[in-house]
Amino acid sequence: MTRIAVLQMTSGIDPEENFRTIERAAVDAGEGGAGILFTPEMSLLLDRDRQRGAATIAHSGYAHFPERLSEVAANTGVDIALGSMPFPAGEKLANRAYYFPACGAEPVTYDKMHMFDVDLATGESWRESNAYAAGDNPVVVEHTPVGRLGLAICYDLRFPALFDALGRQQCDCISIPAAFTVPTGKAHWHVLQRARAIEASAFVVAAAQVGKHADGRTTYGYSLVIDPWGEVLLDMGGEEAGLGFADIDLSRIEEVRAQVPSLANRREIDN
Repeated sequence: MTRIAVLQMTSGIDPEENFRTIERAAVDAGEGGAGILFTPEMSLLLDRDRQRGAATIAHSGYAHFPERLSEVAANTGVDIALGSMPFPAGEKLANRAYYFPACGAEPVTYDKMHMFDVDLATGESWRESNAYAAGDNPVVVEHTPVGRLGLAICYDLRFPALFDALGRQQCDCISIPAAFTVPTGKAHWHVLQRARAIEASAFVVAAAQVGKHADGRTTYGYSLVIDPWGEVLLDMGGEEAGLGFADIDLSRIEEVRAQVPSLANRREIDN
């Protein structure tokens, strides 16, 4: 068995405060026997006021957070799969996930590939592409305590081609951190997360933002760990932030792939 820790957060507009929350969670994860800590999308900074957020990111100390998180991983002996943080990428930002190995190796990064541009029935309007540049390629972290770990972020969840690509790379686990809105969360969160686990025959870990945030938004929560058969191993609910644990049996992957060999049986389909 491999134990993992999942941090459900209510991240705010102060990255230093958010960092301290992650640091405490890493310590608790290590004391609880976990080899990896998973955090949500926008763990370090969640601010819908883009002018204020840009000023925060431009502050001289902001660029050092990846280095500081690498040190936390090394000091606690816990790998940290940071769901994402906004990071400068040319004229725009990247919504960037980081994987920080506890061994001190260079972090692996993934930039969110799909931008959330939508007008919701609630009156909310989101234009992620106005501020963020989309990533170009899927990313897999080769050696982790949960095997080959595929990286995705939030809205990526809705695009099967990405998960087909991760499935073809034989991922053992896929991280899908998020800051889902409440209406879309109620309608689609659980069913899509379970579907991605089933079609990839892999574990899915979905660390989520939850509750009312300092910037005024409300997020859905319900951080999940799902096994390759689609069974929910951990559901942290939609009320409170906190740290959860799940024990993952990696032998379950081969059992499921033997019963339903969809990855082996897949065929290329011409458009």
